[in-house]
Amino acid sequence: MPMKKAKKKTAKRKTAKKAMKRKAAPRRAKKVAKKKTARKPNPAFMKPMQPTETLGQVVGMKAMPRTEVTKKLWAYIKKNGLQDAKKRTMINADDALRVIFGGRTQVSMFEMTKLVSKHLKDS
Repeated sequence: MPMKKAKKKTAKRKTAKKAMKRKAAPRRAKKVAKKKTARKPNPAFMKPMQPTETLGQVVGMKAMPRTEVTKKLWAYIKKNGLQDAKKRTMINADDALRVIFGGRTQVSMFEMTKLVSKHLKDS
């Protein structure tokens, strides 16, 4: 009887090996990644805007694109440590920013751009 069991084991091994060979996927050539070209900035964002007096105290009075206004605003926030320590998406307003934020003491960074856009005029 031990002979029959030995034959079954070898038969099972052979079928298992065949199954593994069948499951192996054929190797494909790697795709070459396309080079990404630099995106062109939206002309509406690059249009120079004149800040109001209140916003000008924070970012400067010179006409500049919206993207530059946002950069300078973030530089001011980081320089003065106005980003909330626990919830990093919130900005704590000091006296200059409170006027820009409509009297609010704390604003989320997503609301900030909406509130700042009210203080920008076409130049």
